[in-house]
Formats: sequence, C-alpha cells, structure tokens
Amino acid sequence: MAVALLVAGCLLFAGSAHAQSRADVVRLDLDTAVQPLSASYVVDGVRNAEADGADAVLLRIDTPGGTSSSMRRIVGAVLGAKIPVICWVGPEAARAASAGTFILLACHVATMAPGTNVGAAHPVGLRGEVLAEKITNDSAAFIRSIAEQRGRNAEWAETAVRESVSISAREAQRMDVIDGVVSDAAAVLRFAHERTVRVDGDGVRLDFSPVSVRTQSMGFGRSLLGSLIDPNLAYLLLLIGIAGIFIEILSPGFGVPGAVGLFSLLLSFVMLEMLPVNIAGVLLLLAGIGLVALEVHVPGFGVAGVGGTVSLVLGGLLLFDAGSLVRVSRPLVIGTAIGLALFILLVVGKVVRSRRLPPHVPPTMIGAEGVATSDLDPVGTVRVRSEEWTAESTNEPISAGTRVLVVSEDGLKLQVDAADEGRS
Repeated sequence: MAVALLVAGCLLFAGSAHAQSRADVVRLDLDTAVQPLSASYVVDGVRNAEADGADAVLLRIDTPGGTSSSMRRIVGAVLGAKIPVICWVGPEAARAASAGTFILLACHVATMAPGTNVGAAHPVGLRGEVLAEKITNDSAAFIRSIAEQRGRNAEWAETAVRESVSISAREAQRMDVIDGVVSDAAAVLRFAHERTVRVDGDGVRLDFSPVSVRTQSMGFGRSLLGSLIDPNLAYLLLLIGIAGIFIEILSPGFGVPGAVGLFSLLLSFVMLEMLPVNIAGVLLLLAGIGLVALEVHVPGFGVAGVGGTVSLVLGGLLLFDAGSLVRVSRPLVIGTAIGLALFILLVVGKVVRSRRLPPHVPPTMIGAEGVATSDLDPVGTVRVRSEEWTAESTNEPISAGTRVLVVSEDGLKLQVDAADEGRS
C-alpha cells in the first residue's frame, strides 16, 4: 500500500512538473491597417506578455500597411522585446505589405503561409500617394538596418522600399527574407521549436513542446475606432464642427447647426488624437472660416472671402505633419473649402442680412373707406380693402350697405363712422 501511494505521488509530481514546463505563448492578430490603435494593441500586447512572464509572442500579420509613425512604434517594441516575437503572415491570401514588411523583418522568427506575399514597402500616404525622396531614403535606411540586425536579406529589403517590389512566400524563403513557409499558426511554433534566437543580446533556445497559446484580442471598441480613423473623415468632421459653431454664432436661434457642429467637433477630436496633427493646419481652418464669416458681416470687395477660402485650402493641406505619411485628399480639401465658403456667403449671409432688416409693419387702415356688410349695432362686419373686418361704430348704429370710414384701430377691430358722417 505504501509503495502504491509513493508511485502515485511520483506520478502526480511528474504530471505537475510537466504542466508547469508548458510554454506560455501570447497570440496577437494584426489584421488591420497599421495605425495608432493597432500599434498600441501590438505594443501593449508585447509588454503585457513580458510582464506576465510569457515565453514568447506569436504575431499574426495580415495588413496592407499604414502610417510610418505607428509602424516604427511596433518595430521598436519588437526589436526591444525581452521575449521572442515570432511572426506569421497568414492565413493564405494574407499579406505583409508596406509597413507590414518592416514589422515582419523585425521579428525574431519570420514565417509566412503559402499563398501570401510581402513587400511593396515604398512609403506612401494613407490615400496611396508616393512620397518624397527624402522620406524614401529614410525608410530604406531603416529597413536595411532591421534586416541586418536580424540577419536577413538587406539588399532585397531596400529594394522593396525603393522599387516597391513584392514577392511570394516561397520567393521570400529562397531569398533569405524569412525563415520558413508554414501552413498554420500551430505549425509556426513547431517550426520555431529548438531554434536559437538572440533576445536582448543573449542567445535563447526556443522550447515549445508542450505549449499553451492564449489569444489577446484587440477588443470591440479599439477595433471600431481603428476602422474609423481616416484623415479625410477627421478633416471633414473638424470642418463641419467649426463651421456649425460659427454658423450658430452668426445666426443664433436655430440650434441645429450648433448641435451638429459640437458633435462633429468632439468626434473629430477623438480621431485627431490618434493622428499626427499639425496645429498650424487647425489654426488656418479656424482663420479661414473666421474670414468668410467676416465677409458676411462686413461685405466689401470680397477680400476676406477669398482670403478665407485660401486659408481653408491651406489648412486642409497642412492639417497633418509633413513627415507622417498622413494626408487629406487634395480634391476633397479644395472642393469642401470652396463649397463651405459659398454656403456661408450665400445661404448664411442671406439669413443674417434678412434678420438685419427692420420689422415689417403693415400699412395703417385709418382713413380707408369701405362698406358695412352687416348692421353695426354697434359691432358688426365691414369690407375694407377687399377684406372682411370686425368693426364697431363709434356713433350711431350703421345699417348694412352703408359706406364707412375707418377712424381708428383696436388690434384687429376697426373703429368706423358712416362715411358721410365722417366727412362732415
């Protein structure tokens, strides 16, 4: 009996030790554009995994790219991670384009699923325009340094930036851009098992047998906001917000422009908080709407209106930092600036001018002649200026059909005399 208990205890201890040796891997899914919210998700995920004592991070990538500043945040977190970060571009048909290429090359172990691609890393704005040579040179130097640090094909990495080339998973493996091609996320950890990588300057041998993978999702709120982050939408909401408040100030009493403007302004602030805003652009937008409003109040030769429109255009073009790759569409900027200026000048201006006119006072009825349409004894009805009025005789009763003369007004009631009497 004692021997049986001893054996059972040993087995229990062995099972417990085996469970404790199970590797803990945190999975992150970067399957949206690389922007501030997705960057914070990945950066926080890596840091939390380190703090929780995880053995590694498995980062699944499927992204068309994104902003340079957000990409550099993620790359910085991966390069400086205290635990291995293993990347996998998947599933099939996924991609690590543009900013995703930088992130993939920065990982300690880089893998791709069959049917995926990597590259096209030339710096572009959020709406797709290729940017200046200075930014290209900076991006080329950055991706080369990443590839060299991870022992990957630095020549191809630079070509991906300068010539925007893209290659398949098999080509990437053959050209030493990635470490291997694997079919699914579970196979990635089997592929990485027993490989040695350098983490924080030290060689670390990966052990994923057995392994436990827990997925950390981005969360509904962060995903929703991330999908709404767009420089064009942020610009429109900011412009609508400023314009709505200005219109409410110019023509108080409506309430609707002010409410819509306030809501739009608050929503734009949420988006702009996550984008690289240039304060000069915001000030130019404010000045532009202010100048157009000045033209409404002080009409002249149109100098303020033209200046305001120009200021609106410049404000839209300069709304975001020049080196951030974030841009507002030029046709959108020009179209909305001209449209808003015309709306304020023509529609709001007309409302403002109409409110400045003196109140309309109907002409007096005193002295007008008419005819009694009923007996006035003393109250009845009369027809004056083709309209029926309630009237009251100021003297003797007046018979129907008698001509009358209006001698005074009491609200909507006329005081009348018989016409012959009034003239005597």
